[in-house]
Formats: sequence, structure tokens, C-alpha cells
Amino acid sequence: MDIAALSMVINKSKVQQLAGISVMKMAMGVEASNGNSIAAMANDMSKAMESSVSTHLGANIDVQA
Repeated sequence: MDIAALSMVINKSKVQQLAGISVMKMAMGVEASNGNSIAAMANDMSKAMESSVSTHLGANIDVQA
């Protein structure tokens, strides 16, 4: 194989590797934002559930016959 062809193969592999890394970084960014959204939604849901609990219900029992 001559030097020019070897150089082209090496450069092509470098470009493919850089493209793969770039796509992976984008996917990781998307997944990180999805994870943050899910965590925020779970936090909001737990706050909503805490506020919906009626603490006064079941505190008194009437025992008249």
C-alpha cells in the first residue's frame, strides 16, 4: 500500500471516530436532560402527594351505641 492510500485510510478512521464521539456526546446530553426531567417530575409528584394527604381524617372515633 502506498503512503497516500495509508494516509487516507487513517484520516477516514479518525473522522469516523470523531463523528462517533460527537454523536455519543449528543446522546449523553439528551439522556442527562431526560434524567433531570424525570427527577424533577418525581419530586413534584411527591410534593403533590404529601399535600393531598388529609391528616385530620381518622383521628376521631365515635363509639356510641
